[in-house]
Amino acid sequence: MKTWFITGASRGFGREWTIAALDRGDRVAATARDTSTLDDLVQKYGDALLPLQLEVTDREADFAAVARAHEHFGRLDVVVNNAGYGQFGMLEELSEAEARDQIETNVFGALWVTQAALPYLRAQGSGHLLQVSSIGGISAFPGLGMYHASKWALEGMSQALAGEVASFGIHVTLIEPGGFSTDWGGASAKRAAEHPDYAEVRAQVAEMRRGRTASPGDPRASAAAVLQIVDAERPPLRVFFGTAPLGIAEADYAGRLETWREWEHVSRIAQG
Repeated sequence: MKTWFITGASRGFGREWTIAALDRGDRVAATARDTSTLDDLVQKYGDALLPLQLEVTDREADFAAVARAHEHFGRLDVVVNNAGYGQFGMLEELSEAEARDQIETNVFGALWVTQAALPYLRAQGSGHLLQVSSIGGISAFPGLGMYHASKWALEGMSQALAGEVASFGIHVTLIEPGGFSTDWGGASAKRAAEHPDYAEVRAQVAEMRRGRTASPGDPRASAAAVLQIVDAERPPLRVFFGTAPLGIAEADYAGRLETWREWEHVSRIAQG
């Protein structure tokens, strides 16, 4: 039996993974900004579920929530940094508040929860941090620049973290989903005020996005994949969720390698 701490458990991946863990007899501390969204799960699973009200951008509250979960259950095995949202808008369109809020939630929220959990995981000599990234954490598309900035930051931060905590018996896995049938692009997303000069670019991006999400993944099916990862003796540092991300990554990295090689003569000049 494992004990989980899952942020953003009110809907989408967070809710489905909470249910999957509880269904197999695990215990879950599930956080949400509005814990009433978890009332039906409390009724069904009882004391196995600890609902916690949390806004992940509040560092003090993050530490208190993790401490409360550890005090309640006595240990933590799997910590899932799932809370986050997508900020839509061309970079020129973003306000300072919109840009900062995206980083506060998607990067600092995950950092604070990670910092809060690590002392408990180190003390018990085990644990697994699941950082919910995205195909947008290794590739980038117009109209989502600030979202990509947050996920690329999470990727680098988490890869460094994996090397820092491996000797303590702690695993780190970056989950990188493609398009799924969640409300990531709907109610949970935020959108900047549109500048008319970007109308044509916006139309092109919308058409491209429709093609990428023609067959979105099923969030419920993703739960079985998460359970395989947390039960693995040697879990991966990175894993795609869905069938589309691998092709995107292969094309993107092939292009990067081609450009780096094409301009290697300039790299050598820079060496001196």
